[in-house]
Amino acid sequence: MTDQTARPRRFSASAPLKGRIAIPGDKSISHRSLMLSALAVGTSRVTGLLEGHDVLATAAAMRAMGAGIARRGDGEWVIDGVGVGALLQPREALDMGNSGTSTRLLMGLVASHSITATFVGDASLSGRPMGRVIDPLSQMGADISASPGGRLPLMVRGLAPAIPLAYRLPMASAQVKSAILLAGLNTPGITEVIEPVPTRDHSERMLRGFGADLSVETEPDGTRHIRIRGEAELKPQTIVVPGDPSSAAFFIVAALIVPGSDITIANVGLNPTRAGLIEVLQQMGGDIELVDAREVGGEPVADLRVRHSALKGIEIDPAVVPSMVDEFPILFIAAALAEGRTVTTGLDELRVKESDRLAVMATGLQAIGARVEESEDGLIIDGTGGDPVPGGATIAGHLDHRICMSFAVAGLVSKAPVEIDDMAPVATSFPNFEALLEGLRA
Repeated sequence: MTDQTARPRRFSASAPLKGRIAIPGDKSISHRSLMLSALAVGTSRVTGLLEGHDVLATAAAMRAMGAGIARRGDGEWVIDGVGVGALLQPREALDMGNSGTSTRLLMGLVASHSITATFVGDASLSGRPMGRVIDPLSQMGADISASPGGRLPLMVRGLAPAIPLAYRLPMASAQVKSAILLAGLNTPGITEVIEPVPTRDHSERMLRGFGADLSVETEPDGTRHIRIRGEAELKPQTIVVPGDPSSAAFFIVAALIVPGSDITIANVGLNPTRAGLIEVLQQMGGDIELVDAREVGGEPVADLRVRHSALKGIEIDPAVVPSMVDEFPILFIAAALAEGRTVTTGLDELRVKESDRLAVMATGLQAIGARVEESEDGLIIDGTGGDPVPGGATIAGHLDHRICMSFAVAGLVSKAPVEIDDMAPVATSFPNFEALLEGLRA
């Protein structure tokens, strides 16, 4: 799926960033739009789809299971769905590349269909545990054979009819929630996910939009009961994918920390279950203005104007972690340039991402001269007060796109250039990251 040739790149101190950019479509919404369109009866149309390796892996998998998926010359994707319950047996292993989202959600789809699918991935994905998804899907009747440690390669033998389940998530995970709900689409009766801590709710929004019978009940303590009635018939949709807030995060932080910067990022999705980073950066003193706030396809969207700011370190409430779990690597870069101390806790989930993001970020920050202390579930960072960090190091990205982009941004505020050992993994989520950055620098 991905280019195996390493592509090192140096990033050096930048002039002010100026201009307006549009970022790629939201990755979470892109994955789900392809999957649900492929399960609808009829033709769906999607514009703004993120065309990175991860989403293309989802498209290839849904084609392998019978859906017609084609990209038109104007960038619109046309998907002819097969209907819930009608997925076909894939002839070959499904290559997920580096995409944990594709793997976990598609495991859920296969689990309640009478088909067998083998999932394989690259070295990074093959090191990530899938046990948190294997457990509930097995309770629904799927027979799952995984490599040691619950890892890829693994095989899912689906069961139809599957067994409806009421499952309390042991930890906050939108991917596990979504896998169970997708399995519930083809399961008779009511499948329920009990979510003690709210996570991104794109699956709930999109399932409703496609016509699934889904309800959400929230208890006074915030616990959510999400129930879906199975044997659903999904209706085709026209979807406009908003810009990905996780991709916008790198440019937001870059503009905040590079002196003199003033940029606008167009059409950024601001789903409240995803927008934690903006709130935290504003608490740190970041000048981030929401312009033309609106709703597109059931999702809140706005343009973001971001100007260079004197950031201050804060103690970050662990309750915001689910709403910004993917943005902590770039937040750590902002913290390294802030005045005073930033304290993060409750970040255990970062240890089982594409890399152990806590350990890798701590090592990289130390290498470029930042003051950082790693704890069991977070980092403590003492910032420079806006002064450049020393830089002058080569960073090992560990095949993790967010690590690579975070240290690319760090290079913009370093005395000596910062080299990333391999920028190729960035294509999984943000193929034109470097081109957009160069445009703002120019």
